[in-house]
Amino acid sequence: MSLRVALLLCFATLLVGCVSTGNVDPLSTGKGREEARHAYVQLGLGYLQQGQMERAKAPLKKALELDSSDADANAALGLVFQAELEPELANEYYTKALSSRPKDARILNNYGGFLYEQKRYKEAYERFQQAADDNLYAERARVFENLGMTSLMLGNRDAALEEFNKALRLDRQQPRALLEMAEMSYEDRHYVPARDYYDRFSQLSEQNARSLLLGTRLAKVYDDRNKAASYGLQLKRLYPGTPEYQQYLSEQ
Repeated sequence: MSLRVALLLCFATLLVGCVSTGNVDPLSTGKGREEARHAYVQLGLGYLQQGQMERAKAPLKKALELDSSDADANAALGLVFQAELEPELANEYYTKALSSRPKDARILNNYGGFLYEQKRYKEAYERFQQAADDNLYAERARVFENLGMTSLMLGNRDAALEEFNKALRLDRQQPRALLEMAEMSYEDRHYVPARDYYDRFSQLSEQNARSLLLGTRLAKVYDDRNKAASYGLQLKRLYPGTPEYQQYLSEQ
């Protein structure tokens, strides 16, 4: 257990202790209830960040008992049920969270990610657009990255290019956007920017089957046989059963 979670658990325990020992009930005042609700939400989020979904539910439930409309508690439970592959419950709690804070960019982005996961791409795109409207949202670059991925799934390649470019203008260190831009630049035969995007991606992220296949193709364009062979060997060793490796073999 992390120190943060331990401290929050201690605080939540103290709240219960005050009630049981006959001292002044901290939940009898509005301020006390607000502090308790916040503590429960933070405790639940601490468990959530550690991947302890079952343990996260109890404090989040207590937070909702204090305020059933609490957006943070509802959004956190949306994440919990999303992780537990309970899409109906996840959708229910995300919707409750947004009914309280309909313009919260963080909740909109998380809900959009859930909708994307459920292949509800049009709805996901709408939520990501709403999140992007918040110019001060700290994770706005990721929102545009998400918009780009969703545009690709909707078959709108031109929009995806604009959105990935926007993501990278906001934050140059976005591996997924860099890989997508490298792929699309290669497809358009813009090999110089393709290699630049690919090199930046490689500095930030581990390789996957798709990136290794693209690496072999770019290496061939620049007649770098050693690099092409190296990427090919990595594909064979790490991803032998993938469509990317089969495609690599067919291109030899």
